[in-house]
Amino acid sequence: MRSARSSPRTGRRVVRFDLPSSRFVDTDTRADAWAVIGADRALRWRELAQAADAWAQRAREHGFAADVPVIVRGHKEAAFFVAMTGALLLGAPFVPVDTIYPDERLRRIAQTLGARIVFDAAADAFVPLNVASDARHARDDSERCAARPLREKSLAYVLFTSGTTGEPKGVQIGRESVAALADWMAADFALGASPVFLNQAPFSFDLSMYELFGTLALGGTAVLASRQLTARRSAFLDTLARHRMTTWVSTPSFAQQQLLDPAFSQQGLPALATFLFCGEVLPVTLAKQLRLRFPAARIINTYGPTEATVASTSIVVDDALLAQHARLPVGYAKRGAAVFVDRGELCIAGPHVMRGYLNREDLNEARLFMHDGQRAFRTGDLGAVESDGLLFCHGRIDDQIKIGGYRIELMEIDAALRALHGVSSAAAVPLRRPDGSVARIVGFVATGAGDGRLPDALRDWKARLAERLPPYMIPSELLACASLPVTVNFKIDRARLAENYRDAHLKAQH
Repeated sequence: MRSARSSPRTGRRVVRFDLPSSRFVDTDTRADAWAVIGADRALRWRELAQAADAWAQRAREHGFAADVPVIVRGHKEAAFFVAMTGALLLGAPFVPVDTIYPDERLRRIAQTLGARIVFDAAADAFVPLNVASDARHARDDSERCAARPLREKSLAYVLFTSGTTGEPKGVQIGRESVAALADWMAADFALGASPVFLNQAPFSFDLSMYELFGTLALGGTAVLASRQLTARRSAFLDTLARHRMTTWVSTPSFAQQQLLDPAFSQQGLPALATFLFCGEVLPVTLAKQLRLRFPAARIINTYGPTEATVASTSIVVDDALLAQHARLPVGYAKRGAAVFVDRGELCIAGPHVMRGYLNREDLNEARLFMHDGQRAFRTGDLGAVESDGLLFCHGRIDDQIKIGGYRIELMEIDAALRALHGVSSAAAVPLRRPDGSVARIVGFVATGAGDGRLPDALRDWKARLAERLPPYMIPSELLACASLPVTVNFKIDRARLAENYRDAHLKAQH
């Protein structure tokens, strides 16, 4: 496996952060290169090393230490990146929380951790939290100042995802897992010397760990793109071009939105060499559009849940692959890992699998198991594998619905809708009765038109869908949107589409 110490193309040594030892190394080489371009300020590698060391010292003064989790709240400030790096230096697991989440979510996370202090990246300060502590735990001075040490030791971070009960679930990721992630990126992604990453996803979305650990381990640069910046599309693309961004990291939905701008092209972003996708299905139509816009760029499709340290599979999407598949595969298992199908469900095993959910032994018993001596995780995703190990993801088990006695995968309808002429993205949305059963399916398509009307090319949409789908899978209605709503992590938001549909019909009735 290639070392991250040197560039895979030139062998040139670069300043970087060594994840196994949690320290900066080769600090006398390229120390003046940019490390972080934040919304508030930019830091060179020498400055990042100094700022992270100073942050770790400040954290110690507030009671933080190895294995004591530290909540970092903010958005795209350089101080957010500094805090996560400083926490790695200190040996304290960082817990990233973006400002897009309400105070109530922060309170629940803090209560789960027993945290009394949060680092506010915008203020660049440690601030107290008013969180009731669990009386069952000792209230010593360190607890009042920081948080309780975690039972799991040597964690890199704890990332809270949404739970079905409404309570956030803390995913515990070990240092060995992030080291494996960085080794995989260095060995197999061919990102070149000192890659410049787009960091657009919130740090509380695990997709952003690609950019954090890729930048640190490979001696690269992270361009932190705030929501305010990405909303100003021209300024956003100008910023990426000015910093010679080489590696685009996002969900497919975010890239799809950028296609509305003609400047989103190889000419507009001449240094862009790699698209790195994760988080949701990569549509064939989007991949083909990107191949036309960016003929010199590689497209890497990856797959994996938060519980398996960002991703577990990868594949380069080229013209030959696009010609072979109507639905793209998610690739082959990463080195050192196993991805397999058990009774239709994708399972993942390897050192990058989480150490368990924080304080949720019930979930750990249900989702974690041992496979060939390694930690393994049941993903809840439907999948299939070909004889050569090529893997496909067919959506969530809980996105599999039953209607009229038939079991249906919503992603199959999504794919058929996206194949319609003039459709850039699409979603099939089940409308449910009060008892939770599915009454019917409604299709939503993004056509770029703002009036919400179906274009003439889609007048025969039912006939076109009938060429690909059985009658019971064809939506009862097809509605056009300029673009589809997305979650804070830029995944298509089926729940909001269903709410919008119900709200529109209630207004029409009154």
